[in-house]
Amino acid sequence: MAVNTNRHFGKGSSEPSFANDGQLRLFSMRFCPFAHRIHLVLNAKNIPYHVAYINLSDKPEWYSKLNPNGKVPALQLVNEPGEPFLAESMVIAEYLDEKYPEVKLFPDDPLEKAQTKLWVERFGSIAGAFYKLVYEKNADDVNEQLLKTFYAELGQYETELARRGTRYFAGAKPGIFDYAVWPWFERFGILGSLIGDKYSLDDKFPKLAQWLHLTREDLAVQKHLLSTYTHTQFSLGRRDGTPHYDLLVEES
Repeated sequence: MAVNTNRHFGKGSSEPSFANDGQLRLFSMRFCPFAHRIHLVLNAKNIPYHVAYINLSDKPEWYSKLNPNGKVPALQLVNEPGEPFLAESMVIAEYLDEKYPEVKLFPDDPLEKAQTKLWVERFGSIAGAFYKLVYEKNADDVNEQLLKTFYAELGQYETELARRGTRYFAGAKPGIFDYAVWPWFERFGILGSLIGDKYSLDDKFPKLAQWLHLTREDLAVQKHLLSTYTHTQFSLGRRDGTPHYDLLVEES
């Protein structure tokens, strides 16, 4: 199978053959928000790279040999001795920001950088509530509590964006704060399909709604953007135990 396509490598597939051109190699999954972060960082920095998508439900044998932790995202640094792999999205993002400083995404000020990383880490509580709402078939009272948590935490980001008084969390243009949380915002529309009018971002969070519109138009975001319909189709299949990793191949 060729690389740089939307088809995912699964069990029994042959190891991809990459061009020997010095470009970074990203092992990803098209619907994974953590991997999504690294696509955004690479796009924002205009770093050329190869990508191979991995079927996480039926991983190819060669991938566990190549990358023993078996996770995505994983970035292979082909120009470093031993061609090592980096894992964990924020570790990869920070490495790329230091290695390719022409377009800086992390703040230079140490305190601001630390605070940004804390905001990104805090976002995990929102992501956790979101995934429970999408993937766990809970009773209505459990869903109501999850929604309260989801909205309460989002409110903190609404307040922070208003406090900053800037177009993006990072300032006049997107930075790592924006790119690190965007993948989940791109997926939040799934909730409209699952819980109907209980989900509303525009009415509750006008600052975040404006940020959402602006960020969606960013070129780095546009290059990896999927529709709410596509995200919903994949998520419903995953919830039912039949994730369709090659959904985009069928659509093309």
